Amino acid sequence: MWFKNLRVYRFSRPCDITADSLETALTEFSFKPCGSQDRQQLGWVTPLGKHGQTLLHVANNNLLVCMRREERVLPSAVVKEALDAKVAEIEEAQGRPVPRKEQQTLKEEIEMQLLPRAFTRSQMTFAYISPANNLLVVDASSAGKADELVSLLRKTVGSLPVVPLTSKTNPAACMTEWVKNGPLPDGFGLLEEAELRDASEDGGLIRCKQQDLTSDEIYAHLEAGKMVTKLALDWRERLTCLLEQELVIKRLKFNDILREESGNADDIDAVAKFDADFMLMCGELANFIPELMESLGGEEISELNG
Repeated sequence: MWFKNLRVYRFSRPCDITADSLETALTEFSFKPCGSQDRQQLGWVTPLGKHGQTLLHVANNNLLVCMRREERVLPSAVVKEALDAKVAEIEEAQGRPVPRKEQQTLKEEIEMQLLPRAFTRSQMTFAYISPANNLLVVDASSAGKADELVSLLRKTVGSLPVVPLTSKTNPAACMTEWVKNGPLPDGFGLLEEAELRDASEDGGLIRCKQQDLTSDEIYAHLEAGKMVTKLALDWRERLTCLLEQELVIKRLKFNDILREESGNADDIDAVAKFDADFMLMCGELANFIPELMESLGGEEISELNG
């Protein structure tokens, strides 16, 4: 149980969600597979997969949930082929062109006919609530996936007053300063990957990999006005990540030594291994997130109702 991405949300008031209340609420919105006419379904499943029975996993008062998204896959090419055949049939039988509005109606009818035979695919999205730290942490690479989970969780618990974590200083400005002039904040180190973008609307974009970011070449780009919008960082040799200007963490990777602290899978059962990994991860992130925010000038506290 190790997250690969971080989208972090701050509760605008002390989090009062408890394990018991959340477990009860999750049951009402448990996952149900797509019916014959459903395009997609969202719902909660056990975070432990085949090893779990409950929809909530709790460790050190951190509340882990897992959302399953199932959708029917209906390729547009298949729909178009069926629609073209139907339009051709009508034109030949009735000797008239089929207007666009009628074609749209035919398309919708064809999709409804094909849906029951369409394959389904599923995706899991994990998140945990840390009441002690007043945070919701979502493992999602895209904003869309995170928004789906937050919306479902809000519907599940009735009220979820959270906003994305925001820093007092523009992350792109901070990252640019780190690379251009240094030094980095205590505990953080540069790796060899970054994205540099011109501030103008149609400005250029440079992606660097396996590149010394302190080189004269990179400095020249920054002097010319480019900003660092993505930056690979090491944190205390405990984890590495790619920090984006939207304050999103991607390609999060925990140190192998840390991962081994929870024991080998051969030594302990799967549930104990999962639990140990989750506790270790939450412990690391409880230190990493505040230090990251401090490095960006501190956290901007937002007011939110609801």
